[in-house]
Order: sequence, then structure tokens, then C-alpha cells
Amino acid sequence: MPTAAGPIDCVVSGDGPPVLVVHGSPGGHDAGAAMAGFLADGGLRTIVVDRPGYFGTPLASGPTVDGQADLYAALLDALGIERAGVLCWSGGGPSSYRFAVRHPDRLTSLVACAAVSRRYVFTGEKGAEKLIMDTGLGRRMLQLMARYTPEKLVEATIAAEGDLTADELAARVAHIVADPDKQQFTLDIAVAANHSGPRRAGFDNDMTQFAAIESLELERIERPCLIVQGTADSDVRPEYSGFAAEQIPGSELVELAAGTHLAFWVHPDSGPVRQQAIERFRSAAG
Repeated sequence: MPTAAGPIDCVVSGDGPPVLVVHGSPGGHDAGAAMAGFLADGGLRTIVVDRPGYFGTPLASGPTVDGQADLYAALLDALGIERAGVLCWSGGGPSSYRFAVRHPDRLTSLVACAAVSRRYVFTGEKGAEKLIMDTGLGRRMLQLMARYTPEKLVEATIAAEGDLTADELAARVAHIVADPDKQQFTLDIAVAANHSGPRRAGFDNDMTQFAAIESLELERIERPCLIVQGTADSDVRPEYSGFAAEQIPGSELVELAAGTHLAFWVHPDSGPVRQQAIERFRSAAG
């Protein structure tokens, strides 16, 4: 989609009040589509983007978090949409929070899931983890695991994204594999977690931008904000959501006990929280 701020890849589907879906780091439209599945079931129109540097969206369309926020507004202009809700996750947080600050008249409601809300420094992977997450071979290995050993990949993903005891991990994996939608979501996100190839430029830029954050000016956000956080998240720690809840006036923080980085979608108690998000998007749209 050409916009006044530059081209951006997006997938638009469904009918109803529009919701912009902003993926994490790494990510892309595939991860965004997994994030957005429950919204379509709730009668909402979804606009899933590739943030700059991911897949077909040039990094030049918005290399900074402010530039990405402005790109979202330009995309809404190009689509003829006056206002939209925003669902963001993890590394999609900084640009989404800045969209709420810089374009408050374009936002109906914000749902931020385990979202980066201040400076975030990535320390990198080592050894086998680097092979899996940072190479084309690792990407292919993840794809093969998702196809042939899905339960093993679910277990590895949940273990890597949360501080769970052995018993908690076994129970969470059993819960996920017993639910086809939750298992598919976990597998989709696991494959999208590799940041080689078409995600490389976006991921590397994200890490540079996030390490340079001084303030996202969260206290200036005026629209309703639901913040969701798993208490055992080892990727974006709970203090990021706690900080956002403290700074954003009138925000609501929902914590999912022993939830990992994927808690909003796969936690045993996440269903009512997703329904709350749907209701917020629908009611805020008027």
C-alpha cells in the first residue's frame, strides 16, 4: 500500500470496526495474522502490518518509533479509515504507544500485550540458540519441527518465553496442545521468532531503536488502554507493563498468573481477557 509516509505491506480482512495489529520483534504479517485471529471471530476488521524492515515494507518508511507511528496514520489515510483500535505485542509496543501520543484523534482504544514501554536492551543469543534464531538453517529447522514434532516445539517455545517450574511447564504445554487454536498460534509464533532473512533488517533496527529510548511520553496517552502481562514472562519482563500502567492515565492492567510472553493468547485464563479486548474495540468505535 503506497502512503504519504512511504510504502507498507499490510493484510486487511474482515468487516466491522477496524483494528491495526502491530507485531513484535521479530515478527511480520504472519505473526500478526496469528495475533489477529480472535479479532476476526469477534466481528472486527483487521489491518495486519509488516513494520519497516520486515518483509516488503522498506526500512525507509519508518526507521524510528515515531516514524512508524506516523506511518500507521498514513496507512489509515490511504485506506480511508478515520479511526482504529490498536492491538500490539512486545516490540510493537514503542511505535503503538507513540501512535497513541502523536495521533490521539486516530485511535479508539489500545490493547498492549507484554509491550516494551521504555528502554530495552537486547543482549543477543549464543550457541545453539543463535543457530536456531539467527540463521536460515535455524529457520528451516523450526519449520520442520512445527510440521513433524509440534509438541516438542510448543514445549521449547513456552520454556524459552517464561520462567516456569517443570510442573508448570508440563501443565501449560498439555493445555496448549489440547487446544488446536492455541497450539497453532504457538507454532506460528515459534517459526516467526527466527530473525534471519526477510526479518533481519527490521529486527536489527528494532534493537537499535529500543536501546535508544529515553521516553515514550506515556503520560500523554488519552485513549483507553488495556495492558495485559504474564507474570512469568522472561522476554519482556512484567515491570514493563507495570511501568506503562503507572504512567498511562486511566489504564487497566490485567496480570495472568504464571503467564509467559504468549499469555494473552495461550494462558488458561486468557479467553475472557481476549473477549474484554474485543468488547473494548467495539464499544470505543461507537
